[in-house]
Amino acid sequence: MKSIILLSGGLDSLVSLGLAKDKYNITLAFTFDYGQKSAIQEIQAARLICDYYKIEHQVIKLDWLKAITHTALVSDEEVPTGNALNNPQQSAKSVWVPNRNGLFMNIAAAFADADNYDYILIGANKEEGQTFPDNTQAFIDSLNEEFKFSTQKQPTVIAPLIDLDKNEIVKLALKNKIPLELTRSCYRNSEKNCGLCESCTRLKNALLANKDNYYINKIFQV
Repeated sequence: MKSIILLSGGLDSLVSLGLAKDKYNITLAFTFDYGQKSAIQEIQAARLICDYYKIEHQVIKLDWLKAITHTALVSDEEVPTGNALNNPQQSAKSVWVPNRNGLFMNIAAAFADADNYDYILIGANKEEGQTFPDNTQAFIDSLNEEFKFSTQKQPTVIAPLIDLDKNEIVKLALKNKIPLELTRSCYRNSEKNCGLCESCTRLKNALLANKDNYYINKIFQV
């Protein structure tokens, strides 16, 4: 048995890897560069995470996806700040990338089919599933059904965090000594996590809920 993981370098993919590496024998991680503002930082974080867990890391460039994406994650438009959590539906629209997770999972499935991987892991979670339909169990189930027809290997998609919110994910990370200092959860291209964008705000709120000031001081810009 061996598995692939989608690794953005963010909280959810890092914790998914840390919790599931041994159980699913994760040996390969994919990071996708589709022109997102934080691509360089995400790739660097993912490489450090893969070095830490001693697994292979591959970066897949999707320049054409950048060309058809017009929202804040890629364009010159400013990314949403923490107050975007007051209007999560609008915030989701402002950072949407066309069929991103569906595309990423199908690419991973092609590798799984070609190289005999049994599982594909993704950091989908309950909190983001409230506004992003490609972070839900229904999405995972649909992929597993699709791969019965589109692949010979029929890899199984696993989302270890699918029933957890960010507070619970951080709690698990702290309990299992997952190296949160390596995470890159920011939408911006700042040197460290900006602490202001929606993704950073979710992480910072979860750290505060878990009374962890160490990582707040370590991974966010002052």
